[in-house]
Amino acid sequence: MNFAYSPRVEALRQQLRAFMDQHIVPRIGAWHAEVAAGQYPVSFMDDLKALARSEGLWNLFLPSLRDDEPGMGLSNLEYAPLAEIMGRVHWASEVFNCNAPDTGNMELLHLFATPEQRERWLKPLLEGEIRSAFAMTEPDVPSSDATNIQTRISRDGGDYVINGRKWFITNAAHPHCKVLIVMGKTDPDADTHHQQSMILVPFDTPGVELVRNIPVMNHIAPEGHCELLLKNVRVPANYLLGKEGDGFMMAQARLGPGRIHHCMRSIGMAELALELMVERCQERKAFGKYLQQYANVTDWIAESRIEIEQARLLVLKTAWMIDEVGAKAARKEISMIKALVPRMHTSVVDRAIQVYGAMGLTPDTPLADMWIGGRSLRFADGPDQVHLRSIARMEFKASEASRGVTAAYLTPPGRH
Repeated sequence: MNFAYSPRVEALRQQLRAFMDQHIVPRIGAWHAEVAAGQYPVSFMDDLKALARSEGLWNLFLPSLRDDEPGMGLSNLEYAPLAEIMGRVHWASEVFNCNAPDTGNMELLHLFATPEQRERWLKPLLEGEIRSAFAMTEPDVPSSDATNIQTRISRDGGDYVINGRKWFITNAAHPHCKVLIVMGKTDPDADTHHQQSMILVPFDTPGVELVRNIPVMNHIAPEGHCELLLKNVRVPANYLLGKEGDGFMMAQARLGPGRIHHCMRSIGMAELALELMVERCQERKAFGKYLQQYANVTDWIAESRIEIEQARLLVLKTAWMIDEVGAKAARKEISMIKALVPRMHTSVVDRAIQVYGAMGLTPDTPLADMWIGGRSLRFADGPDQVHLRSIARMEFKASEASRGVTAAYLTPPGRH
């Protein structure tokens, strides 16, 4: 791996950082004020999106594009440092049309949609005209294993009828959310990994009910992490995404890049937390000394720098592997960063909160929101334990061909 940024990526980094500093950071206060007033902050978002697009900072996440699909065509490795910069402000990715879950949905549509589906849904998503949601997770089953999904998608003549309940559906409360990609079972009698399918459901279809926007750690996100009820939702059969029985495969294709995007943004938040901690400890005194004069605080700073760099290197390696050999071959690395980065994120932010004292718990700093984001990321796209289990399984499998070889390194009895 070459760790140097290419001239193109370095130019984009500088351009993106300047855009963040000039146009997004000054609006953080307005964002929170509008959310506190109970509305999605759309008053300035459209203007910011138009400006970002005019400057070429648009659809940066898509690694490959057709000629008629607007975007930068960056590799995952090239996109990583840009996602990190966007991650410093949790809502900034939407300004550049790079926000989850739209990114994953656009990738699904890019890979599996029919020409008609592309025209109706992918094109306006790429243009930033609409938002979308991915409805997989369910309240009654451990949804980290998609084979557990219970929502039924039943064929009825020229239609499909959908019944089920979904929750923690990100973006479903966004005022511009127009389409759901719903995952459910079309054939419960098929083999385990071919029972599921995905289908496109316009949000205004009769039978789609937004039950509630679920608070996460007592924090309500304006875009929503919603509970949805799907009751006799009827859509035309040509709204099926891909083929019947391909839902599990498509979910895996979607979640790989989605997980690495989360980790890239998470590193940006950790980096900001460290910067805030370094500044605070040089200006704040306690018991007659600056905080930077206390050994435990300097240890926190050093440990945070080490942990961020370790995490960043593993994320860059994973991005490089996805580019070189594909997400399937990089599945162990994807699981490793997904288990590692959110825990690093919360550790670094937790130290920064401690350095700021009680102020760190308030909206006067971004630290409390950042901590919630890191802690909830340990569930999003699969909990830590699922990824750790997957990593261990792959280690066991890799050891099968050489089992017993390590015996040569053991000291024979009586020869200590």
